[in-house]
Amino acid sequence: MKFLFILNDPPYGTERVYNGLRLAIALPKNAPGSEIVVFLMADAVLAARAGQKTPDGYYNVEKMLRRIVLSGGKVLLCGTCMDARGLPADQMLEGVERSTMDALAQATIAADKVIVF
Repeated sequence: MKFLFILNDPPYGTERVYNGLRLAIALPKNAPGSEIVVFLMADAVLAARAGQKTPDGYYNVEKMLRRIVLSGGKVLLCGTCMDARGLPADQMLEGVERSTMDALAQATIAADKVIVF
């Protein structure tokens, strides 16, 4: 099954991104063969910034996104949202991709389930 996650909130301050990524990580363990695509837009693009330092014992969304990428999932970033926040591609986590609304539209069409956080 193909799952598309669309995340909008900032990576810290609320737990929506954290909980969305928790589900994106848990699904393949519970449904082997699942395909995961995470599309970060609005303030959620900040979740893919490399070099995040969080207090000990606190979740780190950069590490969570890295897990998704390393397990074969795809993480796409809204390019317009990156530009609006002054985020150059070279400051982002390795393995994530700058993307477009057309790519989000295609991922939505291809998905069996679309989950929005």
